[in-house]
Amino acid sequence: MEGGGGTPPEILEESQSGCSLPTGLGANGLKKSSWGFFLTGIVGGTLVAVYAVATPFLTPALRKICLPFVPATTKQIANVVKMLHCRRGSLVDIGSGDGRVVIAAAKEGFTAVGYELNPWLVWYSRYCAWREGVQDSAKFYISDLWKMPQLEEKLELELKDDARVIACRFPFPRWTPDHVTGEGVDTVWAYDLSTLRGRRPRCFQPVIRV
Repeated sequence: MEGGGGTPPEILEESQSGCSLPTGLGANGLKKSSWGFFLTGIVGGTLVAVYAVATPFLTPALRKICLPFVPATTKQIANVVKMLHCRRGSLVDIGSGDGRVVIAAAKEGFTAVGYELNPWLVWYSRYCAWREGVQDSAKFYISDLWKMPQLEEKLELELKDDARVIACRFPFPRWTPDHVTGEGVDTVWAYDLSTLRGRRPRCFQPVIRV
């Protein structure tokens, strides 16, 4: 309308188009950016979690002497219990893994303690002991065995004459076992400190398993 204050249609359309287009592009850009940050956070968090869980399991395999975690088999546990027959007292499991041997010993009446480097396995062992109802007689602690002195010398020096050392999968290189049971990966070796020292045992109590 001549002399009126209205805006021509073509100018209004151009103005509306010019205002709405950048707004739409900005919203889409922010949405894509938010999804990008979210996905990056998910991937990063997953990698950190995998690293935290996997490192305690992989580190022992990268040492000079490779000793990765290998769960004890049912047959191996039965062989260990067989070596504990007619004995009572304390049992210490060096490298207790998921706690199967310690829990089995606790069920047999022993006061059992497990030492393990992997914190995840220690926490899992404590849960299993609680689930089996032997949490009072089966204890687990985080300990790095590689910080100990030479194991054979330490055991022979510090254990009592009535102690029995039971080794699974890996026998002691310098000791002669008193008893051997099982075969293959289920082989178990028993060493009596009284024999190693050439002394007669006073009683049957402490037991240590490695």
